[in-house]
Amino acid sequence: QVHLVESGGGLVQAGGSLRLSCAPSRRSFSGYAMGWFRQAPGKEREFVAAMAWRGGSTLSADSVKDRFTISRDNAKNTVYLQMNNLKPEDTAVYYCAAKLGGPSVLVGPYADWGQGTQVTVSS
Repeated sequence: QVHLVESGGGLVQAGGSLRLSCAPSRRSFSGYAMGWFRQAPGKEREFVAAMAWRGGSTLSADSVKDRFTISRDNAKNTVYLQMNNLKPEDTAVYYCAAKLGGPSVLVGPYADWGQGTQVTVSS
């Protein structure tokens, strides 16, 4: 499996921004899809955004699509989640995930998961 490490979480006021990073333990993810998920206390884990590494096709959940952007840096072998105009309801543990596959499977089950990074948005 792929080892994933998330970073960039923290405490921010509503309307603020954070950028999460996910650094997989590989030099190339050309055959992978990378995703971001989140889970708030007492709630189910939900899909946030995903990207096919090869070609950069992206998909975002309706709840965040106008505020969050997923991107990648091939040279750094890192995927990002830029979160703007954060709201209290965005508070959750955010997880980076990976799986083999391309654009057609971005919202399907993911095989590999990081430990998560906490994002807390205050009112």
